[in-house]
Amino acid sequence: PTLSPQGRGTLPTPIHEDPVFFFIVFQNNMQYVALLFIIFRFFRLKLSQMKISEFEITTEKAGQRIDIQTAEMSGLTRSQIHRMIEKGLLKLNGLATKPNHKTRAGDIISIMPEEESGTLIPEDLPVLILYKDDFLIVLNKPPDMVVYPAAGHSSGTLMNAVAYHSSKLSSIGRPLRPGVVHRLDKDTSGVMVVALDDKTYYDLVEQFRTRNINRKYKAIIYGSPKNDIGEISAKIGRSESDRKKMSTKTRKGREAVTSWKVLERFKGATLIEAKLGTGRTHQIRVHFSSIGHPVLGDKTYGKKTSAEINFIGNSSKTLNSASKQGNIFPSGTTRKKIIFPRQMLHAELLGFIHPITSEYMEFTVGLPEDMAEILGILRNT
Repeated sequence: PTLSPQGRGTLPTPIHEDPVFFFIVFQNNMQYVALLFIIFRFFRLKLSQMKISEFEITTEKAGQRIDIQTAEMSGLTRSQIHRMIEKGLLKLNGLATKPNHKTRAGDIISIMPEEESGTLIPEDLPVLILYKDDFLIVLNKPPDMVVYPAAGHSSGTLMNAVAYHSSKLSSIGRPLRPGVVHRLDKDTSGVMVVALDDKTYYDLVEQFRTRNINRKYKAIIYGSPKNDIGEISAKIGRSESDRKKMSTKTRKGREAVTSWKVLERFKGATLIEAKLGTGRTHQIRVHFSSIGHPVLGDKTYGKKTSAEINFIGNSSKTLNSASKQGNIFPSGTTRKKIIFPRQMLHAELLGFIHPITSEYMEFTVGLPEDMAEILGILRNT
């Protein structure tokens, strides 16, 4: 109570100044306060995940179609870009655009990441971590593992393993493929790098685009090439007879270069080292199939999934493991059929410049067990 200005008694404290009133209101509405806090955190998280990426067109790159230009700079496919333009997620100078629009110097392309459904669940999978820091992670992908969740593969992917080993992930490609700058086929094993933040993602994409990435593969191919070294330069595009496949016989192919050398020759097969000059889908598999030497075990481009060999000596354990054949084979020469469990292709080496430290880094992994066993068999033929 307070004394009135006229001194005629007291006046009550205004209710909005009474601390008891605020305590009662706060206590009775705690659930609403908590709900507002949760909503605030949710929208802040969504905004942090939906970062807008911007690219400025330089004088040298002006005049190209916006879909082609954006694909080169962002690492996205042209079909993804077309879909984003249709949804209004990709804009030119803040305005809607069309895929065939020709860019000009100084134009700003802005991309809002496409919202995908699904959750990337961390899983402790048998994936070897070759290197990890706050910006990227390098792994040895085993065969029979897809890179990220998709239809028919909701778990057990390389990205599930990445999420287990790193709580920090890039916003590009969320929620199922954050930071994926390149891919290996499900049945191809070997070294992969995944970006853990957006700056690293775009820097690595640019290195892949400008062909500053060092990549070497080992493959066991059908037959025996005439020369010990060579280069395959043939454009690759969607097959006109089967849109799920790639082909060198296409009217809309893109430049593709693969250099190779023979490491070891066998009866009916050859171990080669292949180095990519470009990075087209299924490039090594398509190129070697086009010259009559498909990768052994490739069910799509070669169908050389088994072979009849003259097997010398008693190496039944190796033969049984790799080809899933019978038990014990007698010493001497025996003609048997071996089965190649998958395409005999392995990404052995990956080298790149670290986007943050500018240090050149190179990672090499040996052949997986199944390829090593197949080579053991071939050496005994």
